[in-house]
Amino acid sequence: METNAVPYYDISDRPTQCCPRFHPDGWEHQDLHFRDKLFAKASTRSLFHMPLNMGPVFKKTFTAIHDAHGALEDTTVVLSREVSPWRADHYFLVDKPVPGLKMERLTGDFITRVFEGPYRDMSKWEKALADEAIKAGKTLKGTYFFYTTCPKCSKAYGENYVVGFAEVELPLDQDV
Repeated sequence: METNAVPYYDISDRPTQCCPRFHPDGWEHQDLHFRDKLFAKASTRSLFHMPLNMGPVFKKTFTAIHDAHGALEDTTVVLSREVSPWRADHYFLVDKPVPGLKMERLTGDFITRVFEGPYRDMSKWEKALADEAIKAGKTLKGTYFFYTTCPKCSKAYGENYVVGFAEVELPLDQDV
């Protein structure tokens, strides 16, 4: 996939009027290459990895992005990374800086994997991502997860898709 591109995500398919219905086609086993890709960053508090204030933080962040006309036209991607049992960082893909939000640029190479199931399977998904990186001959640097729908929407749709992004170090002889 070309540098700084992400797979297509049809955000117009929203029967719940909340989260778009996620279609995993095109997201499984992708090689993504980010070079200074712009994100708005927000953090949430957790209690042993269980989010405590995700709803209000996401609402505030999405409102700021919307008000600044900073959202990408055809996709919504939020990469989440557990920093500790007490905090998670979330990276909201934007197309321009958003006033009042911390902005961060991500540079790295990623492989993706689509998972479906309950959030309690997170440790299995992390292991599967690590195994995938090793199988591809790459070194795992870290993991991010894209929770494609909120819990209410995943219940309404009957599926809980989560896309794992394994940040990898490419072998020296592999070109991007």
